[in-house]
This record gives sequence, structure tokens and C-alpha cells, in this order.
Amino acid sequence: MSEHGRDEEPTTPPGGEEAATTPELVIISGMSGAGRSTAAKCLEDLGWFVVDNLPPALIPTMVDLGARSQGNVARIAVVVDVRGRGFFDNLRESLTDLETKGVTRRIVFLEASDNALVQRFESVRRPHPLQGDGRIVDGIAAERDLLRELRGDADLVIDTSNLNVHELRAKMDAQFAGGDEPELRATVMSFGYKYGLPVDADHVVDCRFLPNPHWVPELRPYTGTSDEVAGYVFNQPGAKEFLDRYAELLQLVAAGYRREGKRYVTIAVGCTGGKHRSVAMSERLARRLAAEGVETVIVHRDMGRE
Repeated sequence: MSEHGRDEEPTTPPGGEEAATTPELVIISGMSGAGRSTAAKCLEDLGWFVVDNLPPALIPTMVDLGARSQGNVARIAVVVDVRGRGFFDNLRESLTDLETKGVTRRIVFLEASDNALVQRFESVRRPHPLQGDGRIVDGIAAERDLLRELRGDADLVIDTSNLNVHELRAKMDAQFAGGDEPELRATVMSFGYKYGLPVDADHVVDCRFLPNPHWVPELRPYTGTSDEVAGYVFNQPGAKEFLDRYAELLQLVAAGYRREGKRYVTIAVGCTGGKHRSVAMSERLARRLAAEGVETVIVHRDMGRE
């Protein structure tokens, strides 16, 4: 009883509600036909609360509702795309609002080449949402222009040009299926310049300054994962020094990424064909990053294409 003869009311925080816990937030966006729905379904299967085609202006409201759910909605994924048309212009304002409130958000951007997107739209016989009276490629170009700034802000870019549904799900699982979130995840990808630059790379390293094992007959059949090729590559002048100095540079970059809250980075290491030098350098670089506490995945994009 209180001094006024009434039962004491339970104490609550200001606002009359239990303390709210801000949920994790992932924003899924990217090119139409690049796999947004598959990425969203993957997160849904992992237990995320997924909202498709939510107007960007409502994202802060959705986060607030999740915070009031007493932990029932701890992870929210929102799919934002050009179907929102006029609503899409509000995305920048919503992101600023979330930043002001201290909400940690991650942006996953699904990318694909023009050729891959055209083939996908033609296979399902559907128009691109922005093509209007024009061609599919016109709609793709308009969408790229609209999404350019968002792609630049993305924490994780996934190029699905050469991925099937299962491979895309595997990439999403690798990034989001774990328990405790690591401070930084790195994908080290070897590639061949003759097959084109990886569009999802944050950093590109060129190993073509080193002699090519392709021209050594006894090494040609092997790849950079073999001791024979790796030994040849790292016995060349400048190879070890390059690895040491670039690893030091990445230490500096990784520290900055952690301060800025960036959790994903893709480092593309290239040579002519993506079979020897880039593979050997990627393997060693990935080991260095892993030894420094960076969760690292190795992908050899073009190995085996010859």
C-alpha cells in the first residue's frame, strides 16, 4: 500500500512500455531479376521477419514495431525495389532517420549483368518494370541509374550473373546463418581478366606483373592451389613483398571498416586466366586475413574454365 492507501502501480520506463530492444535490420535491394526474392526467402527460412516491397518511408515504423515486440521480432529484412516507384525517393530520408536513432542497418544489393537480366526476363516473358514502351535493356539502364547511389552504399553486393538459385542461397547462408556476427567477413576471389572484372568487388588486385606459370610446360596443367605453382609464384621477385605490403594495407582498411560498421568486403585478385597466379595469391592472402581474425571465404571464380 502507498502512503495514500492505494496499491502501488508497477514501475515502467517512460512511455509506459517495457524496455524496447532494437531489432537487426537488413535492407534487400538490387536489380529486378537479380534474385531479391530468393535472398529474401533465404532470410525468412533462417528465421528473419521479411517484408516484401515495403515503402521506404515505413521502414523506421517497422523497426519501431519490432522493438516493441518484446523480442518476438528480433531480426527484420525489408525488400525495397523500383516497384515502389515514387516511394523509392524516400529511402534516403528513412536511412538518415534510422542512423539518427542509432539503428544498425545493413544493405544487401543483388547485381547481375545486362545479358543475364535480359535472358531471365525473356525466359519468363515478362516486361521489366521500368521499360515502359521501350525494350528490356532500356528498363535495365533506367533501373541501374536509379539504384546507383544505393549500390554504392551497400554493405554486401552479390553478383548473381553466373549463380543458380542454390548457389545464391548458399551465399546468403554463409553471410547470415551463423550465430554470433563476426566483426568483418571477407571474400577473397581469384579471377581472370580475360573473363571480365567481378562487378561485386570492393578491391581489385592485379597479379599480372608476375611471370605466368602458364608458359612453363610442367606447371601449365596445375592450378595455383598446388604447391608446385605456389612455389613458383612466390619465388618470383616482388611476390612475397607484394603479399606482405598488401596484407598490411588491408589491416588498415579492415580497421576502418570495423569503425564504420561495414561487415563485408570482397577482394578480387586477378591474373590473365584466373588459374595460376591469382589463385596462389588469393590462397595466401586469405590465410593472412584469417590469422588476423577476419572470417574469410575463398572463391576461385574462373579456375577450371579453360
